[in-house]
Amino acid sequence: MNDAEAARPGPDGRPRCHWALAGEELRHYHDTEWGLAITHDDAMFERICLEGFQAGLSWLTVLRKRPALREAFAGFTPAVVAGYGADDVERLLGDARLIRSRPKIEAVIRNARAALDLPGGLAALVWQHRPEHHRVPERVTDVPASTPESAALAKALKRHGFTFVGPTTAYAAMQAAGVVDDHLSGCFRRAREARPA
Repeated sequence: MNDAEAARPGPDGRPRCHWALAGEELRHYHDTEWGLAITHDDAMFERICLEGFQAGLSWLTVLRKRPALREAFAGFTPAVVAGYGADDVERLLGDARLIRSRPKIEAVIRNARAALDLPGGLAALVWQHRPEHHRVPERVTDVPASTPESAALAKALKRHGFTFVGPTTAYAAMQAAGVVDDHLSGCFRRAREARPA
């Protein structure tokens, strides 16, 4: 195995997934959020929106803009965001603190409306697509970009009116929300019990 692909020690000596070693912000996100079980609809909505914003960008860019995105989208509360209209879209496009992509901003608003109409809620729908068996990745190359389950989730979300949720975005949200555990086998976070957020 290529050591660069396996979990490696961070500054504190604890082994982590390789991507978490690229800086303090990514390390903090990895250690405190990524992969912890999300069971609340608003928190799941945020994860799906943030993964949609990431398309074509680095995750670090999204993390750095997340406070402003949370402010702009009312903490990613679907009941509030669903009421946004054309004037709000233009206002958000003019805010330099945000990721100013019209399709992504409009997708958040459309997805908020769709989330409110989901029978049983968004988190329940995402968790319904948890794989029965999930292989523990030993190295980076063992982590897929998408899976049959994420493709099925993307299809289900689209059927309910969501946009900007392809299989790769859906899989990234599943990883972030703890629906799948893709911490590498040597990562200290695999040993930690996931607690619902």
